[in-house]
Amino acid sequence: MTDTAYRTFMDLALTEARFAAADGEVPVGAVVVKDGIVVATGRNRTLADHDPTAHAEIVALREAGRVLGSERLVDCDLWVTLEPCPMCAGAVSFARIRRLYYAAQDPKGGAVENGVRFYSSPSCHHVPEVYSGLAEREASEMLKGFFRERR
Repeated sequence: MTDTAYRTFMDLALTEARFAAADGEVPVGAVVVKDGIVVATGRNRTLADHDPTAHAEIVALREAGRVLGSERLVDCDLWVTLEPCPMCAGAVSFARIRRLYYAAQDPKGGAVENGVRFYSSPSCHHVPEVYSGLAEREASEMLKGFFRERR
């Protein structure tokens, strides 16, 4: 992975997170990439859609499935600004995402390197390659600022 590609895809995820924040949603953004091409983007839409499952990852995975015409996103990578929760980690596994790149860890709600550690579970049938800490400071600051403004 070149630094340019990493910055391009994570920057796009961060842009999606900024759009979410502007809409009053928790600032999380996601991007699905296949063969170096962006297939889909997503951002948190739980409030806008009145849907507790409308996390950035789920929104992006649904769109990628529509675009590619398959529920299996084999050879696709997911870039997201926050460690996926248990629901999103499960969706990543079911979609057969090849690589998961995420920025900030989520000690309270994450399920990859924190919490239930979904991919270490014997009931997890597909484990993506996981790369964390990419643009972590920027993503963490965005989240902290968002919640600070709401207190």
